[in-house]
Amino acid sequence: MLKTRLVTAIIAILVLGAVLFVVPPAVAEVVIGLLILGGAWEWAGFLGTEGNSTRAVYTLLIGVAGALVVSQLDSHSELVLIIACGWWFIAFVWTFFFPTPIPRLLRWICGALVLLPLYVALLWLYGISSELLLFALLIVWAADIGAYFAGKAFGRVKLAPSISPGKTWEGVIGGLLVVLLLSAAYGSYRDLPLAVLMPFCLGVGALSIVGDLTVSMFKRTAGVKDSGSLFPGHGGILDRIDSIAAAAPLFTLGMVALGLAS
Repeated sequence: MLKTRLVTAIIAILVLGAVLFVVPPAVAEVVIGLLILGGAWEWAGFLGTEGNSTRAVYTLLIGVAGALVVSQLDSHSELVLIIACGWWFIAFVWTFFFPTPIPRLLRWICGALVLLPLYVALLWLYGISSELLLFALLIVWAADIGAYFAGKAFGRVKLAPSISPGKTWEGVIGGLLVVLLLSAAYGSYRDLPLAVLMPFCLGVGALSIVGDLTVSMFKRTAGVKDSGSLFPGHGGILDRIDSIAAAAPLFTLGMVALGLAS
């Protein structure tokens, strides 16, 4: 299983590198859009209806909404990301009360709140620089990888047993320590103020965990372990972007507001 995960991860990193640094921007933006549509297709599996017709309808709705948002990107992108940060705060509070019933209409709405701001954030970051977008992804991956190995080695105290029994507080601490190291390295490389960058990245890393837990709530409600099987050993698209969906809006707003984006 670990070998499969490693091979999949290596291939995904190579593809990501090509998308961010090799292909023309128009192609990269199309790939980002397809990623969001794939996430919408998988989210439709949480809606409590059978058949691909619902998946197709939901994916189409997210696609149309995404196109409308992009058409107004220059004037409304900041508002979209602010709304997203509000949603993720609500989701954070929600994790303390789960298991709770999630009405079907709410599942439709929450999918849009997860996917559309992510689309805006990824396009905005990519428009600033591929390096900045990569840094955002690295923060999320650092929190995830650090949490995995720290949890395996030291995990005792469960983080949210009703949502994700495998996650522990020791894992969270380990993941955030890796985020601090990463942010210190990046800040030194870019000559950015570490006293500002490191606490900010710590908050982004912490929020990425909320994204993981939130999507896990919907998966548990739908009775599925993984959102899909596109990535062998890693699950589906949502399983890979859930943490990024929570972290990216805050990262984008914060880096721009703090004057750290370049």
